[in-house]
Amino acid sequence: MPFKRGQLRYFVTVAEEGQMTRAARKLHLAQPALSHAIAQLESELGIELLERHARGVSLTPAGETFLDKARVALAATTDAAMTAKSLARAARTTMEFGYLGCPPNLHTPELFAAFADAEPDARVSFHELPFPNGSTASWLEDVDVAMCHLPAPDSDVCVQPLRSEPRIVVMPDSHPLAERKELVLADVLDETFVGYNPAVQPLWAGFWTLDDHRGKDPARSVEHAMSAPEIFTIIASRRGIITVPACQAAMILRVLRGVVVIPLADARPAVLGLVWNGRNPNPLVHTLATVARRLASPNGQVSTEAVDPEEVGFEQALQNLNARLAQRRGSGAKARLGVTPRGKPQTDG
Repeated sequence: MPFKRGQLRYFVTVAEEGQMTRAARKLHLAQPALSHAIAQLESELGIELLERHARGVSLTPAGETFLDKARVALAATTDAAMTAKSLARAARTTMEFGYLGCPPNLHTPELFAAFADAEPDARVSFHELPFPNGSTASWLEDVDVAMCHLPAPDSDVCVQPLRSEPRIVVMPDSHPLAERKELVLADVLDETFVGYNPAVQPLWAGFWTLDDHRGKDPARSVEHAMSAPEIFTIIASRRGIITVPACQAAMILRVLRGVVVIPLADARPAVLGLVWNGRNPNPLVHTLATVARRLASPNGQVSTEAVDPEEVGFEQALQNLNARLAQRRGSGAKARLGVTPRGKPQTDG
């Protein structure tokens, strides 16, 4: 029996959320429409997948068995759809580039200048993404590659770090700490933070509310943002504080009134990097990754694999990376990249 991709996605989401209301919100659907779609799937299958009760829904024995198969089928169809879209873009020498918040060509111009040298005929289409949600691979479905502060690790996703940068506190200019030139964790851990939508990856969201240092969620939070524009809107209401990467702090000052940005001295740095599905067939992605590795590697030597963000010594490697980038920005990076079209490394004689 053929299934519609949407039916399987609806069922899997309802099963994982355990409640129609939460699932509908996550899927951006009206609850009656979602309930109807699930009932239609059950009718077509001839089995009951969910038991409805006052607190939500739970899987029937048949539903538990079907859920495993539905996840496999959904992953396969998702991968096939991603591959088809990427192949179509590759045929047009186009790459869909996702980002969060500040447009990436503003804070990483050396990367895009070098990529343009390597692929002069390529066209890059920029697409602002919501905050990372679900699996990282599924979050990247609609783009070939994304630049962001690293999302949750995913076995299907490759990562190429670009640089590390400090976290900056954004707070109302009326806050008692607003006159400080620098803050430390002890100053802000107990403050009221701007919160994130429950659909956002918990580890990623928690990084920006300092859960990695506090060991738990903030005691107080307001709102539940799903995207960078929503975060900025909530910050403008002056009801909470948040941390952001240094590359976004200047932009926030330009677009928001009544806020200040203050460095957070003792917080672990954020890691900015490229992320992409390892099975993406668009060759432009591999050229971009090669360019990024050349920028991040000493003496222009290319690493054969993307960096594992959990490997030992990663923070030290990032410090070295930042130092090398600083040197390259001052000495003409483009002439020294040694990248040929399609990312083939040049040889020395």
